[in-house]
Amino acid sequence: MNYQEVVICDRSNWGLLQITGEDRLNYLHNQSTNDFNSLQPGGGCETVFVTPTARTIDLATTYVTEDAVLAIVAPNRRKYLLEWLDKFIFPFDRVEVTDVSSDYALLTLIGTDSDRILSELGVNNLPELKPYNHQLISLDGTTVRLGVGSDLALPGYNIIVPREQAAKIRDLITAQQVREIGDREWEELRILQGRPAPDKELTEDYNPLEAGLWQTISFEKGCYIGQETIARLNTYNGVKQKLWGVKFADSDLQAMTEDSLAMGTPITLEDKKVGVLTSFAIANQKPFALAYVRTKAGGVGLSVEIGGFSGELVDLPFLHHPKLADNQASN
Repeated sequence: MNYQEVVICDRSNWGLLQITGEDRLNYLHNQSTNDFNSLQPGGGCETVFVTPTARTIDLATTYVTEDAVLAIVAPNRRKYLLEWLDKFIFPFDRVEVTDVSSDYALLTLIGTDSDRILSELGVNNLPELKPYNHQLISLDGTTVRLGVGSDLALPGYNIIVPREQAAKIRDLITAQQVREIGDREWEELRILQGRPAPDKELTEDYNPLEAGLWQTISFEKGCYIGQETIARLNTYNGVKQKLWGVKFADSDLQAMTEDSLAMGTPITLEDKKVGVLTSFAIANQKPFALAYVRTKAGGVGLSVEIGGFSGELVDLPFLHHPKLADNQASN
């Protein structure tokens, strides 16, 4: 993808959970890493659901409405999270979690010129909205929810639309010379941008700080599931491994295929294992990977070996790895 072009991705296979009830904000505040009690209708945030030991379950995008919170979750975490959240609802909690994925489709508009495309469809005042702000708008007579952000570190919008109207809205947008991309190209963009995914970068082997998801964590709010572990890691600089991008020499492309490097391939430095590969793709005719590497081994610029190929660790737009001084300043 040329980042100057605008594309649309149908992500309707992703999960959409709806949390309702008077205690919904406080409930999510206690169940995930970000600060929900400070949010107002029309706002939103990214948040991570973690285990009691702060191992990652999923990274979700959430939108707060007047009477609910909508959470966009990964396709392979939809059922698990529904059951996970339900088991933490106690008899006196005024909260209900419902899977509304079958009622709505999710279309994601990606590209620096997304504002112009929407403006041509009659959507105005977009520059006034901040990331994760959202509002109900009308597109050709259909009411949809438009959320700022593409769930990547790229400009764009999420469009939540009644499922029976999804094809109509998709056709309306592609008629503006917007190219449609599928799951494969989304996966390539995800890897190039550094967004961690469940069962790859988000597993019970890693915590949100290692995954570079610092922006999703509130260190000021009170107790929540996994909070004690995350606070201790932050306070004592206990992040022992970090997620990085890995770029390869262009000359390696001729010897590589999509199957050249499998998930779990060891990362080595001077014949010693220092990490593990989690995702690999050939995008825009360039091989690229995501990998966890031990903090003591090094970071950006480090040269490593992966499955017989040489790679260099690089920072990525979606990942946040603050320096120790930054961490201490936030405490």
